[in-house]
Order: sequence, then structure tokens, then C-alpha cells
Amino acid sequence: MNKINPLMKADPVKRELIKNALVTVADNMIALVIRTSRSVVVKNNLDFSASILNGHGEMVAQGLSLPGHLGATEPALRGCLEHFGDNIRPGDILCNNDPYSGASHLNDLFMFRPIFVGDELIAFLSIIIHHTDMGGRVPGGNAPDSTEIYQEGLRIPPLKIMEAGKPNETLLRIIRTNVRVSDMVVGDMLSQMSSLVAAETEFRRIISDYGADTVRFYMSELIDYAERLTRQGIAALPDGTGEFTDWIDEDGAGGPPVRIQVRLTVQGDSAEIDFTGTSPQTSGAINPNRYFAVGLSLAVLRTVLDPSIPANAGFNRAVKVITPEGCFVNPRFPAPVGARGLAGFRVRHAVSGALAMLLPDRVGACVGGSEFALVLAGYPKGKSPFLTLEFHNVTGIGGGPDRDGQDGGPYGLANIANVPVEVIEAEGPVRVECYAFLPDTGGAGRYRGALGLVREYRLLEEEALIQLRSDRQVNRPYGLFGGDPGAPGRIIMNPGTPEERVAPAKFIGKMRQGELLRAEMPGAGGYGNPMERDPHAVVNDVLQGKISVEKAREIYGVAVDLAGHADLDATRALREKRAS
Repeated sequence: MNKINPLMKADPVKRELIKNALVTVADNMIALVIRTSRSVVVKNNLDFSASILNGHGEMVAQGLSLPGHLGATEPALRGCLEHFGDNIRPGDILCNNDPYSGASHLNDLFMFRPIFVGDELIAFLSIIIHHTDMGGRVPGGNAPDSTEIYQEGLRIPPLKIMEAGKPNETLLRIIRTNVRVSDMVVGDMLSQMSSLVAAETEFRRIISDYGADTVRFYMSELIDYAERLTRQGIAALPDGTGEFTDWIDEDGAGGPPVRIQVRLTVQGDSAEIDFTGTSPQTSGAINPNRYFAVGLSLAVLRTVLDPSIPANAGFNRAVKVITPEGCFVNPRFPAPVGARGLAGFRVRHAVSGALAMLLPDRVGACVGGSEFALVLAGYPKGKSPFLTLEFHNVTGIGGGPDRDGQDGGPYGLANIANVPVEVIEAEGPVRVECYAFLPDTGGAGRYRGALGLVREYRLLEEEALIQLRSDRQVNRPYGLFGGDPGAPGRIIMNPGTPEERVAPAKFIGKMRQGELLRAEMPGAGGYGNPMERDPHAVVNDVLQGKISVEKAREIYGVAVDLAGHADLDATRALREKRAS
């Protein structure tokens, strides 16, 4: 399998052409899924990823994708290869959603299309989609209080969802029977399968243009090339070790706060990311499995290296990730992992903090947001069941070494799109009554963190089960090097009414028609001493309504006069008094 001609030499131009051709195949899979999928979480949220792997199961190229998905792609395929061995044929599509067979969590179904040239298996095309529901005790599959994976839904071990070009109707019927919104879920699966079939045609054009031997050689060369560039990039970083600790408030199932401990070491041309000291696995479902945590950790390191390094298995060779078995980021079976998306954010935050200790002039403070996920589901009389799944992924960037955090800016390590309010309202029985920035919530600093955001959801249907996942009500997004943390998040039910109450960050309950959920999301952390912030930048924030006159004076030591200008004499006096 995949014998490489030892006499063939790499041509940089041809390598680049083949790399771009492979990435285009992956991106076209993404485009096809957007056009043909059914659910909001796929076609609008873009919660899916595509990639190409060689015949050994090593990733060669990827489209515009999610780091968390891609960390599990190779292990999920490896689980399939271990099960099927040589029993893989042209026209098959392998599938796997089992976290204990290499996958991520049950909603993420990985599919792989083998590509043969004659009798030789030369590559796999891969696409992974987050499906709206996979059954289980709670709609949507993200319940933080599940205590074992058996509660989370349909666990699909390595199987063939298509065999010799024919869909596996038995498996599809089992899935259709066990999920709540079956037309949507199975529709997304058929979109997923169709994208792989179409991508095979495109991949074969590359083989036709260059020849199987050349494509095989350059798939191997691209991995080696990425490793060389990665090692060069790491070697250019200063040797040393950075340590950082971040926390999850609680696990949603009665457990204590979760500590994420990271020690990041750069030595020569390699790096090590060590999670020793992290809390044990929790009683609830926010545990991430190892593959998810590793993928996100590697993605953080990529942010300080040359972005042109090909995104493939070669990058991984230069970085060792240590996740002690039984700790929070490497739980033992049968730990639930359905709500692991929240933990994925915290893994990224902790690794970024450790990286900032090594590279303070290149890494910013913690992003805002509260890892917010909302599910509203119900069975209205005389109507079809509804399941509204909303991942709020527009957040705010932390203040950096040379600039403010971008308000409402996307977090590049998530890569999931913001779903427009109009789409949320069109697809579910809910009205979004507020979507706005929250003043005075960005962490103060020489460079300010982004403002927090608020969304308000009013239920229009008679009743719904509500499932909410959020965090950062206690452990706020951290500031760096004298910068303040962002404001904490809050969840409020029915604000401004006699029924107003502050809700937990994670809960499952009932919501009645007309009730309102207000989600206040944390601001991002600030960078550097707030007393060193340019007074004119503070005044500009006041004029834009981002901070109040009172906060300008109290936090930044900046006096704003009635005309909306900085009173420089008063500001100087305030700051001198604070310094003394």
C-alpha cells in the first residue's frame, strides 16, 4: 500500500499546485454541504469539517475547518481501519461517532470515503458533521448533567454507512428511529455522503492530471514539508517554559470547579504541552476526550507560527501533548463527553495563557463569551416536533500587546459562524428581542478587552424543554500583565418581571410561552496596566457608549469633561494620585 518511489524528487511548484488542488477538493465538499444540508447548525452555523488523508490514515490537507474536529479525524479513521482491516472496498463510506473508538462526541459523525487506484488504497476523503440530535435522554445531546455516555444517545461504532455504492438502509433506519428530528438528521447525513461521492470525482481528476505515483509521492512530501516548516518555526521561538491555570466554574452535575493546568515547553525545534495537574474527569458531560483536547492545543500553537504551513499531520509530529489518563482532558470509559465544547474553549484559553508566558509580545488576553449553547425542544399538539439548537459563537477578542480586542470579533480557534437572528426566528418558535453589546464589560488595560454581548430569547410555543450550557460566572476571562479580567456572565429568566430570577450557568428545565431568557456573556480580558491607556482612547470609548464616564474615571483615571473631551490636567492628577 502506498509505495513511494525513492528516486522521485520534490518540485516546489508542483508541490504547491497539488497542495492547492487537494485543499480545493476539501473546500468544495464544504460548499456542497452548505447547499444541500437541512439543519441550521450545519448550513448556517457551519459546524462541520472536511479533509483528505493518505492511504495510511494521515491527514494531508484540510478545508476551512474546526480545530476540534480535525484533532479527532485521524483517530476516528484509525478506529475504522482497526475494525475493518482489509475489508474496505471501492464505493464504501465508513462512519464512526464513538468517542471511545477515536471520534469526538456522539453528535459528531465522521465519514470516510476510500479512494482506490486499481487494487491500491491511495487516500481517504473525510467529512465530519455535528448532527442536531442523536437521541439520548435530552434533546440535542449537550446536557452537562449526563453521568455516562449511554445517556447521551446513539453510539455508532466503526461501520459502513455505504457499501459498494449502496447506502446501508439498516443503519439509516436505526438512526431515523432513534433521533427526534429524523428528517433533518438523516437529510444532513445524506448531504454528508453525497459530498464524499462528489469529491471522489474531483480527486480522480487530480490523479488523471498528475498520475497516481505523483499524487501519492506529493501527499507524503506535503506531510514531511509541513513538519520541516513547523520545526523551523518552533526553533525560531525562544526556548523556555510557560505555565498557566484556568478554571471552569463547575461541571453542571454537582461537581466542583475544574482546574485546567498547562505547562508548555519549547526546546529546540519541538514543543511539549503537558496537562499534568489538571483536575480528574468530572461527574458530568463537559469532559473533552483526548483527541478533542489535543487538536485544540495544537491549534493554539499554530497561531504564533507561519500561517502558510500546510495544515496536516506533519505539524503534529513536532509537538507532544501529554494528557494523563483519567484526568479531565482524557477521561476513562464510560465518561460522558456530550457537552465537551465548553471544555474545548477552556483548553484553548489555558494553552493560550501558557503561550503568553513565553511570548508576551505576541499573545493577547482571554477572549470573552461564555461558551453559550442553548437547546429548545418540544412536541406541540398537532405539529411536528421542534428542536432549536443555538451555539452563540460570536464573542470578543482579548486585548493584545499592541491593540484593543475586537468587539464582537470571531474567535479564530472556533471557526463557527454566527447564526443571524432572522434565521433563528425562522427555524424555531422563538423571538430574539435583544442582541447588543454590554457597556463596561470589557477588561480594562492599556489595551481594552472586547465588550460582552447579550441576547434575549422569548418562547412563542406553548412549552419547551430548555437546555443551557454556559460558564464564566465565577472565573472571569483573564487579563494579562496588569490587565483586568472581563466582566462575568449572567443568565436571567424573565428580567424586569415579578418572576425574575438569576439562573445557573448550566441547567435543564421547562420554559413556558411568553417567558424570556436573557443571556449576558462575559467581556474579554484586558492587556497591560489600565493607567497606561491613552486618555483619548478612553474618551473615544465613552463617546461610543462602550464605557461610562464613571468607569473611565474609576478604572482608567481619565476625567471626561462636559464637552466629551479628556481633561488632561485632571487626568494627570487622578493617575498621579493612583500611582502614589
